[in-house]
Amino acid sequence: MDSVPKFKLNTGAQMPAIGMGCWAGFSEEEAEGAVSWFLTALKVGYRHFDTAWMYGTEKYLGEAIRQSGIPREELWINTKLAWHHPGLKTVEESLAESLRNLGTDYVDSYLLHWPQVVDWPYGVGALDMLRKAAKLFQEGKEPIAVRDSPTFNETWTGMEAVYRKGKARNIGVSNFSVKTLEKLLETAKVVPAIDQVELHPYLVQEDLRTYCDAKGIRLVAYTATGYNAVLTNPLIVELAEKYKASPAQVVLAWHLARGVIVVPKSADPQRQRANLNLPSLEPGDVQRISALDRNERYTKAGPTGKANGWTHEQLGW
Repeated sequence: MDSVPKFKLNTGAQMPAIGMGCWAGFSEEEAEGAVSWFLTALKVGYRHFDTAWMYGTEKYLGEAIRQSGIPREELWINTKLAWHHPGLKTVEESLAESLRNLGTDYVDSYLLHWPQVVDWPYGVGALDMLRKAAKLFQEGKEPIAVRDSPTFNETWTGMEAVYRKGKARNIGVSNFSVKTLEKLLETAKVVPAIDQVELHPYLVQEDLRTYCDAKGIRLVAYTATGYNAVLTNPLIVELAEKYKASPAQVVLAWHLARGVIVVPKSADPQRQRANLNLPSLEPGDVQRISALDRNERYTKAGPTGKANGWTHEQLGW
């Protein structure tokens, strides 16, 4: 692959098919330290960056972009609305905070991070919030207090408003299934451009891909490589040898062959470069990888049988 391909969204926008995931960890030190590998990613050619209010890295991504000197119009910045913001602040106010963090007056895409609405004390920082949730989860307690309102249909109205104002040039969702997308589309005036979900060879999600293709919604994969379990699968190792590539490159190439955008995270310069240079897979090999599907999620139900406050049935998983 000589250059990063771009996939067309239902708005006509061309989105880079390979992005850099910007999750850095649970501590402020890790988030601040991400500036160095964001800069490396910009240097080796990344122009698409995937962050979120909840990641706590928006301001550090903004700092890296300023240091890089790369013109804003050459970049694709994606961020996400925190799940506790719809009930505590308007979407527009939350996006305004993200824009201040990023140091820009618009984002290229803005996603509703989860369909749930969660109660958290307003003013609690993202990383503090996530650390607390992780601790409760480890103690076998449900860290998420879910509210019934506002619904994601109501929140989507706010997403449409920032889209119309040009603050978010594309809007979408994350962690939405066919079930929740169908519910959203009952009232949506703007069809989401993007749905970012867990997707890898052990979780192929063909039904979701078929549905999104029919609606003009572009899938973006997180946990795209499937971690070591997928990367050590004998078929993936065999194909890596065939294409003279790494197992990760093979899996990422499989996503692109299916029309799926990927946002792998790597702080290692060599892996960053490798993830931008993917082989072209033969159609038969794409099918062989898809056949590895186990419907196996890494985002699983916690000790109370719920995933982030909702059952798998509620999520449509």
